[in-house]
Amino acid sequence: MRIVVVGATGNVGTSVLEALGRDEAVSSILGLARRLPSAGYEKTEFAAANVVSDDLVPHFAGADCVIHLAWAIQPSRDKDLLWAVNVEGSSNVFAAAAKAGVGSLVVASSIGVYSRGPKQRVDESWPHEGLPSSWYSRHKAEMERRLDVFEGEHRGLRVVRLRPGLIMKRESAEEVRRLFFGPFLPSPLVKPGRLPVLPHIPGAVVQLVHSHDVGEAYRLAATRDVRGAFNIAAEPEIDGERLAREFGVRAVTIPAKVARAAAGLTWLARLQPTSPDWVDLALGVPLLDCTRAHEELGWRPTRDGVETIRELLHGVADQAGGVTPPLRSGDRTAEIAAGVGRKSV
Repeated sequence: MRIVVVGATGNVGTSVLEALGRDEAVSSILGLARRLPSAGYEKTEFAAANVVSDDLVPHFAGADCVIHLAWAIQPSRDKDLLWAVNVEGSSNVFAAAAKAGVGSLVVASSIGVYSRGPKQRVDESWPHEGLPSSWYSRHKAEMERRLDVFEGEHRGLRVVRLRPGLIMKRESAEEVRRLFFGPFLPSPLVKPGRLPVLPHIPGAVVQLVHSHDVGEAYRLAATRDVRGAFNIAAEPEIDGERLAREFGVRAVTIPAKVARAAAGLTWLARLQPTSPDWVDLALGVPLLDCTRAHEELGWRPTRDGVETIRELLHGVADQAGGVTPPLRSGDRTAEIAAGVGRKSV
């Protein structure tokens, strides 16, 4: 098989390349990214491409499968750019895959696509209209609506969409810090157990999954004859109280309204790059039932949620990064100069 990975150099993309590189059924991989890495991956060549402005058809020609991972979270203050990349860029990928005659298309969706629900496990049939107050959720929902139309118009093209929880690994620590916390985070204090207390927002319960396990899920989706949506997450679900118990510290309850207001004020003051609607997302999305992934995809996580977030937090404390441009350990002054969420860095 020849597989093209769009958005190949980030947190998930690098794990997908590693998983595909180990698969004997995969003969070659083309990794597409805006910024080319200097690092090499097994069976992989790289090419520069922008999903918004470039012709993707020549890159997809001869591919058996396209895995679409490209997605922008920053700059959070430029919603037009985010829409162009996330929604219009995804549409461009779909159209190019069809025009190039690709046999399979695997698309990165998210837990964020689901409509508001109780904190109980839901399967892939749960409504996926997103949360109206979250731009990220609206973008995922619109992307999937367009994918529904595309799938209906191209019945001969096998389409899979993965809906994972929060994805992380040690090598993504600096990327996660840049995307969500910004340049003023005192990274050493993030190390588990270093602070005597942890914040707990009642109702903000999420599921995590290790990036390497997500890479394996994409490998399976690309190489097996499956279709449709798959939830991808590890147990147990995580909130502030659970983390406080695991790290042996005290949980301090912060009401959701207070947490959202604080996020909004610090975002407006350009102290951090994450808009306050991410609090709405943590409060509103349901939990994921991954039975279909276990039974039909043959996927199971190898790391639990607590282990995964512990690894990430140690990485943040150590300012750990990876070997590709999105995963780099970088100069925080560039983030400040870019307006902390106003421009891409």
